[in-house]
Parts: sequence; structure tokens; C-alpha cells
Amino acid sequence: MDRARYERWKKAIYAPATPKERRTFLTSSGLPIEPVYGPWDRPPDEQERLGMPGEFPFTRGIYPSMYRGRLWTMRQYAGFSTAQESNRRYRYLLEQGQTGLSVAFDLPTQIGYDSDDPMARGEVGKVGVAIDTLEDVETLLAGIPLDQVSISMTINATAPVLLAMVLAVARRQGVSWSKLSGTVQNDILKEYIARGTYRFPPRPSLRLVTDIFAFCSAKVPKWNTISISGYHIREAGSTAVQEVAFTLANAKEYVRAALAAGLAVDEFAPRLSFFFNAHNNFLEEVAKFRAARRMWARIMRDEFGAQDPRSWLLRFHTQTAGSTLTAQQPDNNVVRVAIQTMAAVCGGTQSLHTNARDEALALPTEESVRLALRTQQIVALESGLADVVDPLGGSYVVEAWTDRVEQEGRAYLERIESLGGALAAIERGFQQREIQEAAYRTQRAVEAGTEMVVGVNCFQVEEERSVPTFRVDEAVAREQVARLQAVRARRDRAAVEAALAALRAAARGSGTLMPAILDAVEAYASVGEIARALADVFGEYRGEANV
Repeated sequence: MDRARYERWKKAIYAPATPKERRTFLTSSGLPIEPVYGPWDRPPDEQERLGMPGEFPFTRGIYPSMYRGRLWTMRQYAGFSTAQESNRRYRYLLEQGQTGLSVAFDLPTQIGYDSDDPMARGEVGKVGVAIDTLEDVETLLAGIPLDQVSISMTINATAPVLLAMVLAVARRQGVSWSKLSGTVQNDILKEYIARGTYRFPPRPSLRLVTDIFAFCSAKVPKWNTISISGYHIREAGSTAVQEVAFTLANAKEYVRAALAAGLAVDEFAPRLSFFFNAHNNFLEEVAKFRAARRMWARIMRDEFGAQDPRSWLLRFHTQTAGSTLTAQQPDNNVVRVAIQTMAAVCGGTQSLHTNARDEALALPTEESVRLALRTQQIVALESGLADVVDPLGGSYVVEAWTDRVEQEGRAYLERIESLGGALAAIERGFQQREIQEAAYRTQRAVEAGTEMVVGVNCFQVEEERSVPTFRVDEAVAREQVARLQAVRARRDRAAVEAALAALRAAARGSGTLMPAILDAVEAYASVGEIARALADVFGEYRGEANV
């Protein structure tokens, strides 16, 4: 059957009799969905587009054997209350079969305020663990072998400080930095687009990003120096296409910044990594992951001239979509997370976090966290999806949608380039407005009932079963402040002041700031004090609303 015959068939079979029967079929990115896909949809250069797993352009996976050789890392995102409480949760997850840690920090730590700062009031330990000084990280990682367990940290504005604290702990444990593996998110651009946990203006913040690139390239070779995040862009309301396009646009900006700082592309590019969302539209999500891989390989090889094949690889962590979880009928979230998990696996993720069913209500309980981890384990060990590389490869619909996501994503990239690149576009509010408009369209569709959310606008129940939830004790903030003040009383104040003065001097210069930050951390300067010292030189950023 050729394209013309297919169009005749579709018109004859699917022409609705009355306007009432007409229904618009669209993906979550607004792309039209054909009733059926077939060989007439395939381009003549299909084999070049696909290749084999582990071969350019990596549409079918970055490694030849994928999960037949090694399963993805099961990395549950966790952190709350104090370092001691979070350490207890990490040990529990490792005992349950988790294979890597992912640290959530509270908002004051993310932005660079100490727990006793007035700006931290009401937020200490609430959405992540509170970290003020090196002593907290020593407690957080106590008993965890850093040469055996990889550590991922969701931290951006203060990423150099938290990374320095982990390096200092490794030094105290006698673990060589060359043996450390993990990831620091270090993706500040998406904070200005979608998330808001910035402290300094964009341009000095980019300097901190590339400082980590340079330092780790020389000193911590196995560490992933950035996790360029589409996850938060999607959580803010973007479409799947926007998630890919805006993430890769940010990535290009980081590559340019690193090159401008004097780094060679093949020195830092192999340690770049990405972080994507797994949403509900199963087929579109699989296509999104495959398209992103192909787009990045071509960007790095053809636009930046990277010669090392490792620089072409889009390695990514996935988290299931928090924005899809509902407070109504929370047990339904178990099904949503299972579907999203399968999409991430079929899409070829390198590591995965599965959300817990009660996260629309509160921090997850241990029971719900265990069930979320079991979801990954069942998919890995019982579904058969890990036995075949790119299990949906060759599907007419998946291949067609992979092509379409790439096509639409490239159009966005070209538009951003015409504005001067991701940073210039952010400063003009382009990405922010695009996301806001997409989120508005989705909300209107839910309210109108044209987009169904089970338990919310259809199949509701009058009486909801109460679900036990986890709450952080309000005493946590008082205890954390007491610990911080005790550290301040014990430390060598003169050494702290000298280290902070040296950091300010380094910030006024042009060299890497990581050694000065490490010295301040090891003198037990606090996160807030280090951030304040940098703000004295860089200034602080106040974003503008783009509506």
C-alpha cells in the first residue's frame, strides 16, 4: 500500500457521518495521530536514521547490548528532614535493592541560605534534606561506601558547594576521587526557565557550571558534571517536543560556555548527562527518548565537531512524572507510574526513579517508596522488556513519531538559535512563555473534559479512602539550627574568614573557583556563608514574571 492508497482508505473508513462523531486525535505535544501507521510512513533513509544499537546516531540505544548486559541503575530520589534521618532512608533503600542514591535537598540548601536565615523559615527539611556545613554531609553519607555506590545530587545554584562537600567526605573516608561516580545536576539554565531555585545572575552562574566541568575533568574523571534537565521543564507544563528542544538548546549553551572557557569538546562532553520526564502517553514518550538521542548525536558530531564517539552519546536519567500524580484515588498512581516506567525502559534510559503513589499528598512513606522501587524491579525481572534491545524499534507508529518529534524539536532549536541561543532566549522570556501557553492549553482541556484524567474529571468517587501520609516534624528546624550553631562555635573562625576572603578574591578573577570553594568547605564554612561570599561579587538575580 502506498501513501495515496492509504489516504483514500482513511477517507473512506474514517470520514465521520456527523459533526458530533468527529474527534481530534492529538499527542500531548499537539501532533496529529493517524488511525494506523505503515511502510508508507517510512523515509527512504530509514536505515541511516536508525542504525544498530550502539552505533551512530544511537536511535536504538547508546550501547549494543543495553539491558542484556546491565540493567539500568535504580536510583530512588530521597531526602528529607535531617542528614541523620535521610541517611537512615538511604540505607533502607540500599537494603531493598536500590543500586544508586539520589539526594533531594531542601529549598534553603538549593538556593544557598542557612537553616537559621529568615529566608529559610518554614522550609527547613521540608522537600529535601537540610545541609548547612560539611558535618551534615559527613552524617548524610556515613556508612555508605562512596567507591561502590554512585551519588546523584539534585542541586544547581549551589552545586559547586555540595560537590565540594562530597569530595571532602570522600577524602576523609580515604576514597580516591578517581573512584567516585555520580552526578551533580548543575543545570542552572532550566532554573530560569521552569524551576526558580537560582541565586546568582545567569552569566556568572554559567561560569560556576563550567568550573565544575574543568575541575572534574582533571580531578574526578568518573563524575557526571551536569545533568541537563528536561524533567522540570515538563513538570512546569511543557509538551514532549518542548521538553526535548529546550533541554538540548540549554545543552548547546553549556557546550559553548565550556568551549569559551578554553576546554576542548572531547575533554568534557563524554561526562555530560541528561534528565528526562516519563509522562503518560506511552508511545510518544518512547519516541521522545529515541529522537533526543539521535538529535544530540548529530549536534555534537556535526555542529561541535566532537571526534570522540563518547561525546555523541546522550546518556540520561528518567523520573516518572510527578505532575501526573493525583490526590484523588491515589492508588491509581501506581498504574500511571508502571506505564511511565515501561516507557522509560522501552526508550533506553540509563537510570530511573519511580515516584510513589502518595507524593501528590505528602512526602512518601517507606511502604510507598518500597512499592515504587518494586515497580522497577518487576519491569526489569518479569516483563521481558530488558531482554530485547529497543523492543519497539521498527514499530510503524514509534518510528513515525520519533521522526516527528525530531522534526518539531529541530524547528524549536532553529527558532532559539535565531534569538541568539538559549541564554538570550531565556533573557527574552521565550521558553517561559511557550511553557506557560502549553500548560494553559492542557489545563483548559482538563477542565473542558477533552483530556481525561481518571479520578479527577471522570470516574470519580464520592468518598475517598484516607491514605496514611508522612509528615516532617516541626522540631526538625530547631534541631538543625542547633547543630549549625554548634559547628559555628567549634570551628576556627579565623580560618573561615580567610577562606571566604580567598573565595571572593577568586570570584573577582577568572580562574576556576572549585579549589577555593573546597577550602571554604573544609574550614566548615556554611552553604549560606559561601553563597553570600559569591553573591558579594556576582550579585543576586531576581526573575521577572513572563505572562
